[in-house]
Amino acid sequence: MRMVDLIETKKHGGELTDEEIRFMIREYVDGRIPDYQMSAMTMAIWFRGMTPRETAELTLAMEHSGDVCDLSAIHGIKVDKHSSGGVGDKTSIALVPWVAACGAKVAKMSGRGLGFTGGTLDKLESFTGFRAALTTEEFAEQVNRLGCAIAAQTGDLVPADRKLYALRDVTATVDSKPLIASSIMSKKLASGADAIVLDVTCGSGAFMRDLDAAEDLARTMIDIGRRAGRRICAVISNMDEPLGYAVGNILEVQEAIDVLRGEGPADVTEICYALGSRMLVLSDICPDVESARSLMKKKLEDGSALARLADMVQAQGGDPELVWHPENMPRANIRKEIAAPQDGVIVRMECDEIGNASMILGGGRAAREDTIDLTVGLILSKKIGDAVKKGETVAVMYANDEQKLADAERRFHGAIDYAPAGTPAERRPVVLRTLD
Repeated sequence: MRMVDLIETKKHGGELTDEEIRFMIREYVDGRIPDYQMSAMTMAIWFRGMTPRETAELTLAMEHSGDVCDLSAIHGIKVDKHSSGGVGDKTSIALVPWVAACGAKVAKMSGRGLGFTGGTLDKLESFTGFRAALTTEEFAEQVNRLGCAIAAQTGDLVPADRKLYALRDVTATVDSKPLIASSIMSKKLASGADAIVLDVTCGSGAFMRDLDAAEDLARTMIDIGRRAGRRICAVISNMDEPLGYAVGNILEVQEAIDVLRGEGPADVTEICYALGSRMLVLSDICPDVESARSLMKKKLEDGSALARLADMVQAQGGDPELVWHPENMPRANIRKEIAAPQDGVIVRMECDEIGNASMILGGGRAAREDTIDLTVGLILSKKIGDAVKKGETVAVMYANDEQKLADAERRFHGAIDYAPAGTPAERRPVVLRTLD
């Protein structure tokens, strides 16, 4: 079997066999297929696409290119949630303990974040002493005891994806649906969960900006999951503006705690209900979404969800008092109110540019070796559809460097469009579509 023949097949729109796909991934990971040939293949895939069978087989070959987590020591159905990311996405911090308080086994493995802010693990390190590196035995024991754990990926999971993603990033093939779907799902399958709920974000702060394209990607990932024997569904959520009001690591953790207190923003709370209720249905805890939402509401109101977050933080070495008193978390040295430049109505937020403003402050990573400042970020005072007066505060920025603050403020102002007072502005709901 020769890689050049596989490239020729795909170049002309042909289908690769399961054996050919497995050969391609195995030989590439082992270094026997060079980058220039795999680059040609990814470009051929970009132009010609892949069938559902090819996409699923590519995902499975990538999943088994390295270690695969064995979660059989965890009792019951193991459920996980994946978000395709966005600005202000602190959902997992509230959702995981909340769903665990309802009786599910939430075994979540996360990575470090690149981009606007840190990933879930970075944010959890806002709790002094929090330990993300758990052994497989510690991970299983904690999920059996508390119902939840959020830990760093262990072992050498999906090395094929690391190599392929780096290649796609420099060959303009990142935006290929089969390659996106296989990248996401190979990691989810290798993490070992029995059931997966996908949060596919859509809008100016997401990778998928078009709703139909987001649904198409979600359906592709659902098909992969079902072919792999997993229980799976998807929610497509709005990312035309930041989720909630806080953007930045500690600021987002504090907002997630507000959600578990029953005092959080309506959009963050609603996406938690939408995702969590489906996690409970897939886990056989509840027979339908309506009863699952009712159970979640009960666990929110009686304080169980917040208490479970404190339990999880303590179990992983963090200070649980910060769950009860998040105001004691470290603060940035500089606080500045950002004023509206004119009267009017906010009609658009270029969501990714607001995320870039937080990144300029030091709240995110451009490269994996970058250090994140957990204390910086911004809190919005206004969102799409809100009326403002000139000089009124539209956001508060938190910084530790005056020059970075000035740069971030300029970036922020460029991300917002105003229209004359009274102009109608469409503000989409947080849940756009569900694929159950």
